[in-house]
Amino acid sequence: MRNARPIPMKVLALLLCSSALAGCSLFGKKPAAAPAAPVAAPAATAAPAAAAAAAKPAVKSDGKGFLPPGESGNVSIDSIVVVVNDDVITQRELNNRIKTVTGRMKAQNVAMPDAADLRRQLLERMIVERAQLQMAKEMGVRVDDLQLDRAIARIAEAQKMNVQDLRNQMEKEGMPYAAFREEIREEITMQRLREHEVDAKIQIYDAEVDSFLAAEKAAAAEQFELNISQIMIRIPDNATAEVIAQRRTRAEEVMRQLRTGADFAKMAGTYSDSSDALQGGVVGWRQPERLPPVFAEALGKLKPGQVTPIIKSVGAFHILKVSERRSLAEAQAVAAVQQTHARHILIKVTPNMSAADAKRKLLELKERLDNKAAKFEDLARLVSNDGSASKGGDLGWLYPGDTMPEFEAAMNNLKIGEVSDPVETSFGIHLIEALERKSDDVSKERERNNARQAIR
Repeated sequence: MRNARPIPMKVLALLLCSSALAGCSLFGKKPAAAPAAPVAAPAATAAPAAAAAAAKPAVKSDGKGFLPPGESGNVSIDSIVVVVNDDVITQRELNNRIKTVTGRMKAQNVAMPDAADLRRQLLERMIVERAQLQMAKEMGVRVDDLQLDRAIARIAEAQKMNVQDLRNQMEKEGMPYAAFREEIREEITMQRLREHEVDAKIQIYDAEVDSFLAAEKAAAAEQFELNISQIMIRIPDNATAEVIAQRRTRAEEVMRQLRTGADFAKMAGTYSDSSDALQGGVVGWRQPERLPPVFAEALGKLKPGQVTPIIKSVGAFHILKVSERRSLAEAQAVAAVQQTHARHILIKVTPNMSAADAKRKLLELKERLDNKAAKFEDLARLVSNDGSASKGGDLGWLYPGDTMPEFEAAMNNLKIGEVSDPVETSFGIHLIEALERKSDDVSKERERNNARQAIR
């Protein structure tokens, strides 16, 4: 599904929805609350559940800070906030996260929740993340530097800047680039863990995809999408009637404040238990037909700017807001795109190979190619530092957005059979050759992949 909001400067982890909104990325099930102040706390809950069950917050405090389990109250270790299995979350880490998120919320003009609520939300999230990363490590999930570079290049492209501009922007916002890289690495790691734990267990058959595509084409003219935000008050598993009543009272207080003019985004940041709380509760564009009927019915009656009454699902109370509305035909309008079949030779810049040396070497190779003294595929196999070297540098058919902006711009300016001058990107220095071009709508394979993802 497309989302009208600009892509944030992070790789967004994709959690998969079940038949109800509670327990998924749309209206995500949250872990058990982590301590927001130095008090005893239950074990943290994360997704996947196996990782969450093992997370153990610190359980002792002497009034100055948390103590590891087994320590006496006579010794204060005030730098430890929570113990998660064999790891800890320190006060400095929590403070840094608060500073980073606060800066981003201000930059995006998202209303700020109270400091205590923000601290609680972020500490819960850090416990979940730490448990997931531990599980990913045990399962051997790794993200190498090349994969990380490609992800960051796509983030920069989505923000309509190059990698250096993105780096400058992050440092201007007070976040060291090295820390930003590790944050993105962790996001990708957690996404892959979720894919392994959830996606791998979901089977989608070709017949389902065929039915989905047929229904899409038949109903596109009549369907519409809504840009939704949410506030979700989670109901704990096996909650007693008293706890459920307390949660409903909390939801009613949120609704009362909304009716008296409170800002929805601020209420989400303060009260919502969903993973999108600190983004103002923004869920994005959704078709009512793909939501559980209880939500679709309530949303279908709303005009932009209106909110639903309190809705109870299996695991939460929800308040939804419609920000915008558009026809599905408008949302799915896809112009014909130019695809290029290309290949390249890449020389990475290293301490032993400067950018100038790499360009000089590639200019020598280009001269040999222009003089027909060598074949492109042979040189790629001998020289290229890219994984495509074994295929003679062949990258296959590339859509707009499949490569870095600098690479794509140079490739699009080439005639068929022409080899570029050296092109510098965040990966290194390239020679590019355009082999073929075609203009077409999104390929059938990509269309089916998109349908498969929507079904998930």
